[in-house]
Amino acid sequence: MASRRHAEDGTDDGLCMTPDASAAHITYRRLRIRGLGIHAEICGEGEPLLLHSGMWAEAGLWGPLLPYLAGYQVIAFDPPGVGRSQMPTFPPGMRELASFGAAVLDELGIESAHVLGASFGGAVAQQMAIGHPDRVRRLVLVSTSFGGFAVPGDPAALWQFFQPANYYDPAQLAKVAGATFGGRLRAEPELVHTLQIRPPQSLRAPLYRMAPLFGWTSLPWLRAIRQPTLIVSGDDDPVTPPINHRIMAALIPDAQFRTVKGGGHLMLIDSPARVAPVITTFLNGSQP
Repeated sequence: MASRRHAEDGTDDGLCMTPDASAAHITYRRLRIRGLGIHAEICGEGEPLLLHSGMWAEAGLWGPLLPYLAGYQVIAFDPPGVGRSQMPTFPPGMRELASFGAAVLDELGIESAHVLGASFGGAVAQQMAIGHPDRVRRLVLVSTSFGGFAVPGDPAALWQFFQPANYYDPAQLAKVAGATFGGRLRAEPELVHTLQIRPPQSLRAPLYRMAPLFGWTSLPWLRAIRQPTLIVSGDDDPVTPPINHRIMAALIPDAQFRTVKGGGHLMLIDSPARVAPVITTFLNGSQP
């Protein structure tokens, strides 16, 4: 999948595994963007694929998916205030978060990339596609929505999803995982312990992370997204109901919609073998 790459900032390489159990190296980079130290991880070689993470997700959460993205240079990063990236003075808006994605590409010397966004990251990816269209080749939106005016998810699931305290207590997270995230975690809630779900780094972090959602919606300009787009929804996602994905697919001019049966909100990382082939087929320019 990749040969060893050496980080320019002197950090050590980690390892990711390919499906055939061969090792590929992850390069950890410390980027400087708008005065903030931003943690980035790069794995593999090929066409660049930029990942926008979910609400509480650090770059390491993508680990289970990486083996299924062979043939791509996969770029993940901790957004401002998340994981190993520095906290900004003021909470960034959705446009600023999208521009951070473009800035990550700038720092890595990449002109454009495929862009994949999951959950909250799907909103950022939509904003990047419209605000920085020349930087986005193909767009993949998974387990996400268009923000304001979207059909809300299950109230109980949303309450648990947005509770930072759940992420500080592994036992509590496993207790609520099935009802909160749906899909495979309903039958295997203990699986959540194998995923790199980390709690917010400070009490201020959850507020900063949720702030961009207030008053944001992509609904008025979805028709302006011109990139080929794949929208993937699990049919058992309590957080972002499939109806929202269908609306997005109907409004984005060059969009394809796919449903993963039994897929929950975290299907990209709890069931990557089922979801990744749909994504890579699309990125390769074929019909999923």
